[in-house]
Amino acid sequence: MARLGTNPSRGKTLVFTPARVTVAVLVYEPNQTGYFQHRLDVTRLTLASIIKNTEEPFELLVFDNGSAPEMTGHLKALHDAGDIDTLVLSKQNIGKLNALWRISQLAQGEIIAYSDDDVYHLPGWLPAHLKILDTYPNVGAVTGFYIKQRVDMSSEKTLAWVRENEQNGMLAVQRGQLIPRKWEEEYMDNSGRSEERYQGEIAGLEDVAINYQGVKAWVSAHHFQVLCPKRIFVEVLAEMLEDGWSDQLMGRMVEMDDRMDQKGYLRLTTFDQTMRLLGNAIDDEVKALAASHGIGAQAAISPNETIKPGGFWSNPRIRNLTQGVINRLYQKLHQQDRA
Repeated sequence: MARLGTNPSRGKTLVFTPARVTVAVLVYEPNQTGYFQHRLDVTRLTLASIIKNTEEPFELLVFDNGSAPEMTGHLKALHDAGDIDTLVLSKQNIGKLNALWRISQLAQGEIIAYSDDDVYHLPGWLPAHLKILDTYPNVGAVTGFYIKQRVDMSSEKTLAWVRENEQNGMLAVQRGQLIPRKWEEEYMDNSGRSEERYQGEIAGLEDVAINYQGVKAWVSAHHFQVLCPKRIFVEVLAEMLEDGWSDQLMGRMVEMDDRMDQKGYLRLTTFDQTMRLLGNAIDDEVKALAASHGIGAQAAISPNETIKPGGFWSNPRIRNLTQGVINRLYQKLHQQDRA
């Protein structure tokens, strides 16, 4: 058929200007059993906290890495409502590193604020991150919840910069056991660490708090949640994906942190906690926190319901047997779906 009329967009210019920041979330919930039983509730809370507690203009980009219909249905509803600006639904799980590369290419903003799908964003999180990025020189990564172990990981060049600028009087520095015990307890609870394991990881480490031009920060950053200039995000990922593709489902995230450090980009954390790691289930304390911000959440566990490490479930044979039963039941369920 011949063309009828002229495309009405011809000759027009864009009136749209992208926001400076793209908030990007990578989502993955393959099923609603076992480890992922409460993932939909956790991801729902992550996204709700971003939408509710981010006052500055931003693009919300969500990349779903092959999730179950319940999750993709929720994401589609948020996109239809205008809460998600850019939504990518991958039929297959293409691996975390490959998904991050695609996020880096799709992001409209000059800054990417990346988050896993289990991180609660507290009010004021974005200005606090940007204050560090805009004040400190050569910043590569800013995160919003401090992990003491990370001072000894991917922080070599940042610590070197601290020593140099402390000597020339450009930087005020404090060292020691400085962070609140509550932060450590939250991290242990939500990362599944025992006290013994955690103490082993931080043995001999000191917190390093710095003040540059009136802006305080902690030395170290991590990849679970990070604000990063897009050009640096792209630079590091391009080097890691020389062939344009990784065959690993997960992994190499610490390598990404290390590469950024080796390039001399500063890696810092906001001095006040601006994020909370949620883990894979919502507890009563997080439910109350969300409620204080006007966000509804369903708690999956209460403190007296959590299974403590050790005892019956610490036996490797019992754990392997139980996991095997769960896996077989899951396979049977999905065989029924295909029938």
